[in-house]
Amino acid sequence: MSDKAPNILVIQADQMTAKALGLYGHPLVKTPNIDRLADRGTVFKNAYCNFPLCVPSRTSMMTGRYANSLGLWDNAIEMPASIPTLAHYLREQSYHTVLCGKMHFVGPDQIHGFNERITTDIYPSNFAWTPDWIKGERYRPTGINMRAVVDSGVCVRGLQIDYDEEVEHAGVQQLHDLARYHKEDPFMLWVSFTHPHSPYITTQHYWDMYDHDEINMPEVSEIALDEMDPMSRWLHYAHGGDLHNVTEEHVRTARHAYYGMCTYIDDKVGRLLETLDDLALTDETLVVFTSDHGEMLGERGMWFKQSFHEWSVQIPLIVSMPGKEQPRQMDELVSLVDLLPTFLDVATGGKKSETVTPIDGHSLIGLMDGQSWDNKVISEYTGEGVVAPCRMVRRDDIKFIYTHGHPDLMFDLSNDPNELVDLIGHENYRQIEQTLRTELLKDWDPDAINSACIQSQKERMLIQKTTGGYPHYAYVSRSGDGERFIRNDSAVGTKAKARYPFVEPTPFIS
Repeated sequence: MSDKAPNILVIQADQMTAKALGLYGHPLVKTPNIDRLADRGTVFKNAYCNFPLCVPSRTSMMTGRYANSLGLWDNAIEMPASIPTLAHYLREQSYHTVLCGKMHFVGPDQIHGFNERITTDIYPSNFAWTPDWIKGERYRPTGINMRAVVDSGVCVRGLQIDYDEEVEHAGVQQLHDLARYHKEDPFMLWVSFTHPHSPYITTQHYWDMYDHDEINMPEVSEIALDEMDPMSRWLHYAHGGDLHNVTEEHVRTARHAYYGMCTYIDDKVGRLLETLDDLALTDETLVVFTSDHGEMLGERGMWFKQSFHEWSVQIPLIVSMPGKEQPRQMDELVSLVDLLPTFLDVATGGKKSETVTPIDGHSLIGLMDGQSWDNKVISEYTGEGVVAPCRMVRRDDIKFIYTHGHPDLMFDLSNDPNELVDLIGHENYRQIEQTLRTELLKDWDPDAINSACIQSQKERMLIQKTTGGYPHYAYVSRSGDGERFIRNDSAVGTKAKARYPFVEPTPFIS
């Protein structure tokens, strides 16, 4: 291994819940390449996203800061170009930084500090998906709905396959180019796929890796509407849960396809790792595998993300450090805001380089070396599907959920991993309830955030309405990128049209 700082390869999935991986206890899903990476690295058993939605989650990941502190409220809001990202900090340390694949930047800045961006993105970069809280709990945002579940199954090709095939090819080629032309300085290559994001469709090859009759069903059955907490009820309506009859067979089929999609991503992880081996870069490269958020996958009758329940908010996180003896597993609570300080720690050889603005994350290197750790994570939600600010804090085994204007929730995950027993008001938990509520509300004003969200929504909806969504800011890497994939429309509708063979959408319940 050379004296230069380690290279960094980040491999990111989209909407992959930790609970769908064998490393985290799943009995069926086949991911031998991810398992191989874990064998030489550290698996963080309790890793979380800081916002269970794409744009704000990736904002937290890229900046090391909670999204609400930056005014990043939802999936249709731009991150200002003036905010430093981990790409800026690594470039300061002489890294060559490359983005390959999805990052879902919104607005004119589609680079945010990377030296290069080598593929287009897959989702809108404008204000097309702005939510509207004024409409109340039964409004239906664009983006996702239950058609993704009821029309799940096998395909020959789909829009997401188109995208991830391109990302894999570009990522592998970029590793070869970096080995040829960037030998003197370290690199960071971020390869970000869109699988296993809904809709739940996969090719026959990956479908056939699983026996349909053996697909396990949700551990927690559907919660009755009148028993749902407000946040879950809002999401039920937002996802069109009242418009489709989701049968047991729909659930089994969607889960079957999702498992195949996870194995599809695993094959791509394998090709990237094999390329590192072929180029003799494995011993010089820090490799991270993670996701931007999880997937409910039918648990509690819920799908997609946007919830603070474990399937939605818990993510895989594997860190493999070259030339370093490291623990196989860590049980401490960590989250995506910890990546920026971790990479900065690696880039500087542990010299504690200061960030120009305070960040919320902490380096995982110290934790892996046995240093003390503040054992808590925070996740927040102000995006489409809800109608008020929501926030979660987990400290040790206790998870506390705040929904503005509604009763709190609290669960002891050591005794109640499926989050079925609300402990608010329980005499044995009163002190921790008060402590966590205070901690959650510190530096987070829900009244001010509520007003700011609604005002921002009004402004962006006006802009979208009067401009028709143009310019849409799609990053152009090659000719035609401005028109390919989803630029100014609903994700479910666009993906359905791009699926081959085309499947007639299941009609709504009459």
